[in-house]
Amino acid sequence: MKSKKDTGSDITQTLGINQGSVPGKRLKRWLFVAALIFVAVTAMIIWRQAGKVNSIRYKTQEVQRGNLTVTVTATGTLEPTNQVEVGSEVSGIIETVEVDYNDRVKVGQILAILDTSKLKPKVLESKAALESAQAMVLEAQATVRERRNELARLKHVRELSDGKVPSQHDMDAAEAALQRAQADEASAKARVSEAQATLEANESDLAKAVIYSPINGIVLRRSVEPGQTVAASFQTPVLFTLAEDLTQMELHVDVDEADVGQVKEGQEATFTVDAYPDRTFPARIIQVRYGSREVEGVITYETVLNVNNSDLSLRPGMTATADITVQKVENAILIPNAALRFSPPAREKEAPSAGGSVISKLFPHPPRFRSKQREEVTADKRQQRVWRLQDGQLVAVAVTTGATDGIMTEVTSGDVEPGMALVVDTLKAGR
Repeated sequence: MKSKKDTGSDITQTLGINQGSVPGKRLKRWLFVAALIFVAVTAMIIWRQAGKVNSIRYKTQEVQRGNLTVTVTATGTLEPTNQVEVGSEVSGIIETVEVDYNDRVKVGQILAILDTSKLKPKVLESKAALESAQAMVLEAQATVRERRNELARLKHVRELSDGKVPSQHDMDAAEAALQRAQADEASAKARVSEAQATLEANESDLAKAVIYSPINGIVLRRSVEPGQTVAASFQTPVLFTLAEDLTQMELHVDVDEADVGQVKEGQEATFTVDAYPDRTFPARIIQVRYGSREVEGVITYETVLNVNNSDLSLRPGMTATADITVQKVENAILIPNAALRFSPPAREKEAPSAGGSVISKLFPHPPRFRSKQREEVTADKRQQRVWRLQDGQLVAVAVTTGATDGIMTEVTSGDVEPGMALVVDTLKAGR
């Protein structure tokens, strides 16, 4: 036993371990406490940094008081109030062209003349045919008189002979001859009418060889040159395009089906053209057509606007972009549309986990935010909510909206007033 105690004592002395040493135990305890404090401080620093990174700030915009103008935008082309296409009903070769582009013309002014070398002989031929038909009428009338006299003579002889002569057969033959003569006379008169009509048609063609202006206006287009052959057999060729009065023009625009319910006759509008980017031209709606037009699946309705072009700066065919004023609101409370679209973020809820690791407990995830969708949809779309800040917290404000121009919206009722700051967006700091 003594030898065993001596051996343990020797080992303890050799290793330098004193089991009853109090300073050694205190040192271990302080090291453990320092480690815990270090971990806690590190976790707190990381937590605060994550909170700063994801802290949310709000962008605001003030409520205003002012005028609101609601417009509908549409595109179209400028056209003359009255545009006439002048053609030729007869075929032939263009002999002369009397006008050129942009020339001002008057009613009855000669525009072009066709070669009449083939038309004049037709007129002469028709006149000869008419005269021949008239001669045949005279011949037929003479025959009728002859047959009538012959029938009268036979009747007189029959009276003198007390009905004995001539025979009934001779009397019937004389009456038939008279009727045939009368029929020949009627046929000859019909041929006269036919010849007269042919003559008038040929004379009309001869007259149409000279092309006149039907209106007072300006030559927009000339599609013919001297020596060119005009073939009017199947379709009337267009030789000239005339505009009656360019001081008054029309703007034809296509209004989308979503906006046509707001567009009415008499509404004012303004439009611009690429030729004058710095100018704005006034116009007024004179017609909203009921007929629809479909282009690539889009339904539009043609709307006509009256345009004053007294300085002749606008030209037919120009593409214009029109802003039609459909509503004006004066001295209204206006809020930005971004405030109506804003939805406050909601803190994402996470279910507690009983079996998390030590690291996850010491270094918990920072709070996450997600955009909360609006869950309440009211029957009246004009009843909406906006948000303002009160002591750093979001407060909902119910409003009733009215007209909008796409940027600002009128408020017809609600606890908002000019100068109030409304939240329009969120800003994350440190990103």
